[in-house]
Amino acid sequence: MNPLALLGALALAIWIYLLSARGGFWLTRERDTQPGDYPLTEPDDWPAVAVVIPARNEAESIAQTVESLCRQDYPGAFRIVVVDDQSDDGTAELARAAATAAGAGARLDVLRGAPLPGGWTGKLWAVHQGIAHACASENAPAWLLLTDADIAHTPDNLRRLVTRAVSDKRVLVSLMARLRCDAWFERALIPAFVLFFQMLYPFAWVNRRRHSMAAAAGGCMLVRRDALETAGGIQMIRDEIIDDCSLGALMKKQGAIWLGLTERAVSLRPYDNLGEIRRMVSRTAYAQLKYSPWLLAGTIVSLLLTFIVPPALALFGSGVAQLLGALAWLAMMVAYLPMLHFYRCAPGYAPLLPAIAALYTLFTFDSALQHWRGRGGMWKGRAQARQ
Repeated sequence: MNPLALLGALALAIWIYLLSARGGFWLTRERDTQPGDYPLTEPDDWPAVAVVIPARNEAESIAQTVESLCRQDYPGAFRIVVVDDQSDDGTAELARAAATAAGAGARLDVLRGAPLPGGWTGKLWAVHQGIAHACASENAPAWLLLTDADIAHTPDNLRRLVTRAVSDKRVLVSLMARLRCDAWFERALIPAFVLFFQMLYPFAWVNRRRHSMAAAAGGCMLVRRDALETAGGIQMIRDEIIDDCSLGALMKKQGAIWLGLTERAVSLRPYDNLGEIRRMVSRTAYAQLKYSPWLLAGTIVSLLLTFIVPPALALFGSGVAQLLGALAWLAMMVAYLPMLHFYRCAPGYAPLLPAIAALYTLFTFDSALQHWRGRGGMWKGRAQARQ
């Protein structure tokens, strides 16, 4: 077999493995609305919940986020804590106004965050302060909902989260918020972003009680307070850029966790141009690779072999190599279709996955470049990556 045919065979073998033995990541089966998930039995006694929202210059979205949480139909007691992380755009005032407009001003506490100490990322320092405030009284909440300042929640989301956590005995329940997917470049790139995340962290393996795989999605995480305290608290992951997956790993040592797709938590953050998506990926990609040049090189080679070799052989190869490349490309398209369907995007985007993967490869290299320039993990004017 000639070298190109061997390359095609290797690429096809990779896709056969991904489709058949990687936890069915591409099937989008792990959802909070999946038939059979309910009846999960609603609790007889609804536990108290504190919602903690770290917010730094979130004037564009904080009002809608707070209003959506004020309108939850949760039968138990819950409070909302917004930690204003040194904002200068009126975030705190907008949060208060939204709660008042929703008739729930008494339910909301807005804290002015303390200056960021060394060794912490900004988000986790704000979360730490919010949890400390929520748990300061004798009636500390049993559960903590950690959510971002750009996430809108349907009225039944908190009730559903608590029902799953209590009925299914999970210490962490996390939802991959539905990202905005309106502009053409969002439709091209956002479903692929979620697909790649699931490829790294197959949700079925995350949700399996005896599997070592752990992850979470930071936009919406319901955490059992006593389990978090037993694990050492948020300070155990205080310098992590990928804080959600780090929290997932921390909590899975305490018990079972669950992660799924949802339409009950929706991201309000717009990706107005390609640069916004690049920054989203570049902020964390090199941290995912543990800041290792060797892992970066290996990842780039793997991405090229998995996503670029198949269409290159299919379009420019011949004989057996061309056939193997075409089959691998077809397998790639099959893997992408369920996610495109979930995001209501046209199937015509499926053949473009190699080009999309090439862009994400560039974003990954850019993440390393930003780190080497001392700007790694840049968010809201702070470079937070480990040096």
